[in-house]
Amino acid sequence: MIYWEIFIAFFIPGILGYGGGPASIPLVENEVVGRFAWMSVQEFSEMLALANALPGPIATKLAGYIGYDVGGILGAVVGVFAAVAPSLILMILLLRILFKYKDSPKVKRLTLFVRPVIAILLGVMAWRFFFESYEGVGIWQTVFLTGASYILIERLKVHPAFVIAGALIYGGFLL
Repeated sequence: MIYWEIFIAFFIPGILGYGGGPASIPLVENEVVGRFAWMSVQEFSEMLALANALPGPIATKLAGYIGYDVGGILGAVVGVFAAVAPSLILMILLLRILFKYKDSPKVKRLTLFVRPVIAILLGVMAWRFFFESYEGVGIWQTVFLTGASYILIERLKVHPAFVIAGALIYGGFLL
């Protein structure tokens, strides 16, 4: 039964997460934290930060880690397969239709309507992570890490992986 739950937890976000891995992160979080309660919001946000520091698609990293955490090696295999299965099925079945209608104005309009929804979902998730951080380590640590991350990434153009690694080290030693 646990493998079926792992499959559902990553197959549904794979189907509904239009826009790739980042768009499916809030959906995965809803399944893992809200529906199945395999992790807390804090654990999910820490795991997401670590997964963002590693190379590769975020959805498969989440599926592999969470699948392994919940169901061992077979759980990781099921999770990764479930994360890529919707795209794989759609590519196999709908490739001809996609090439036929890729320049359609209706398809382009659909994309314009979906992008704001993805932005809102990511914003809500970021707000929840910020609030959880505030509750966990306090306002000053949260403001410091947020401000330092902004300056390092946006102003000094430091790669986000180094910023995440630095925040992990800072948290490990000082928090």
